[in-house]
Amino acid sequence: MSDPTSGPTASSGFDYDVVVIGAGYGGFDAAKHAAEHGLKVAIVESRDMGGTCVNRGCVPSKALLAAAGRVRELADAEHLAGFGIHAAPVRFERQKIADHARQLVETIRTNLTRTLERAGVTILRGKGRLDGPQRVVVRESGGGVERAYSARDVIIATGSDPFVPPGIETDGRTVFTSDESINLEWLPRWIAIIGSGYIGLEFADVYTALGCEVTMIEALDRVMPTFDPDIAKLAARQLIDGRDIDARAGVLAQKVTPGCPVRIELVDMATREPVETLEVDAVLVATGRVPVSKDLGLASVGVETQRGFIPVDDTMRVLADGAPVAHLWAVGDVTGKMMLAHTAAAQGAVAVDNILGHPRRIDYRSIPAATFTHPEISSVGLSEAEAKELAGQEGFELGAVRSYFKANSKALAELESDGLMKLLFRKDTGEVLGAHIYGLHAADLIQEVANAVARRQSVRQLANEVHTHPTLSEVVEVAYKQAAMAVASAQPSLVGV
Repeated sequence: MSDPTSGPTASSGFDYDVVVIGAGYGGFDAAKHAAEHGLKVAIVESRDMGGTCVNRGCVPSKALLAAAGRVRELADAEHLAGFGIHAAPVRFERQKIADHARQLVETIRTNLTRTLERAGVTILRGKGRLDGPQRVVVRESGGGVERAYSARDVIIATGSDPFVPPGIETDGRTVFTSDESINLEWLPRWIAIIGSGYIGLEFADVYTALGCEVTMIEALDRVMPTFDPDIAKLAARQLIDGRDIDARAGVLAQKVTPGCPVRIELVDMATREPVETLEVDAVLVATGRVPVSKDLGLASVGVETQRGFIPVDDTMRVLADGAPVAHLWAVGDVTGKMMLAHTAAAQGAVAVDNILGHPRRIDYRSIPAATFTHPEISSVGLSEAEAKELAGQEGFELGAVRSYFKANSKALAELESDGLMKLLFRKDTGEVLGAHIYGLHAADLIQEVANAVARRQSVRQLANEVHTHPTLSEVVEVAYKQAAMAVASAQPSLVGV
């Protein structure tokens, strides 16, 4: 634990300039940013440093996906034969794959903690809550001792937990959430995954690569409902139809009972009529996440949550009855804006900049998202439905072009040419509104478009940027050039510009 007497001196009358409740990615970035700018900072954490992302989310899951991806690649005899390569049957050790994920978590958690300590942040182990304006009470871990601290500003960054719908009973062994799944304690012969969002898709990728049979259950009327429909249709051919996955849409897992086997009672989502009862070896519940906002003492400052989420404005100020609460901020999943680790980190930096007197607002449109399946899916900006709605409101014509990986030299060289990029833009100004990509390294490719969205750039400018050949980035270049031509065609005076 850091020495609370060391480091900067807090503003007159306060123990700290900033107290951050929660040490996930949002809290970490906020605390680090504040300390690096000379503020006296404390961060409160009752669980493991690093929060969901480091300990139970993106970090360990990517370690599992990396290992599973190697197994899938080496086991794909037909793909390897295309290169003239013939590999022996693939063997893997489940425990060593799990150990790889665990060791990565420990390394990053240690590095994160040391980074905060080097920055001069005081780490307070315990559960924090508000006790009126500019006051935080911490119940120390391992005991009932409570200590109160005053702070000029307080940032809430308590994150989220997996959502388990009513009727589903978990035991952590046969019915579990992503929190337990990242431990990879065993490989069920047959596992049902409830939910086909990015968490369900990523774990389906892991389990099928490691030899498990998967049934995917989606309550909404189509699998992958949160993804662009055209991207989802193409991706499903490879990620679901091309693997040992039985995907069912429009059915609700009304009751799930742990055991050997696990019993799943399925009903029609629309009529609630029974469909069938499945008996499987295990169930992964991947139905989204809920904010951790209970017992935070929000009532002591007059704040009411909305479905558990803390309302904030784009400067990250907490709102009560629509008005900002002085010196109170919230960042990350608990705000319910974009429940992604890098969104939380960006929000943390925005909150601190405003605390420092440097006004800044967050731009959610420019924040990309990625699903790390094999191949990957990524997106940034508006969906096509959102873009059409905006076009109707503002009176412009929406442009949409597609760029295919099968026309890309690098993708062809890799024998990984199954992919698509959809680019959305304004036909009047050429401004990039959004993009959706499925294909090899889609998570990396989306960043270029995210930067363009952040700068509100026009495809007329972007089309002239030179991309390295042969690289996958040329998929983006082709889309920009097609879009620029569409803009020029819509405005004849721009031809040749």
